Amino acid sequence: MPAQPVRDAMLARRSWSKVSDDAPTHEELTALVAAAAGVADHAALRPWRLIELRGDDRVRLGEALGRAAGDGPSSKPLRAPLLIAIVVSRKASRKVPDWEQDAVAAGVAHALSLLLDEAGYGVMWRTGALVREPEVARAHGLTENEDLLGWLYVGGRPDATGVRRPVDGETLIGRMP
Repeated sequence: MPAQPVRDAMLARRSWSKVSDDAPTHEELTALVAAAAGVADHAALRPWRLIELRGDDRVRLGEALGRAAGDGPSSKPLRAPLLIAIVVSRKASRKVPDWEQDAVAAGVAHALSLLLDEAGYGVMWRTGALVREPEVARAHGLTENEDLLGWLYVGGRPDATGVRRPVDGETLIGRMP
């Protein structure tokens, strides 16, 4: 059987809840985003954008999360040196419904997480109850046609390793009734 690098990458992918302070540079990230943009995108709308959060941007996000929750600032955005906000930025289209545009944005996020993993970084896609709160949307500068899908938390992989539980594909595929 020929080499299957995409399959191998999917089988090896795991979420890294704890990461080190190592993170890709802006230039490295830009190159990976250009590759992730190759996901299937009906009518080539590119109904997504990404927001790079580093340094004090993460503190400002923590403050917005705290206000949205009615608490003090959240330290959660400080768990990784780089957060990438995934924004669905819907375009008016008679051909491409909103749900399909949401799927494209999610596809870009997943492709980017695989590319970051391949580059040696630990990645975790985080969401939560506050992801759609107006205070959090304002902090990200979202417009009326945009929604936040979550953040990729990115950093160096710690020495710890983990094993993914195997999945039985047979249990997840069926036929029309």
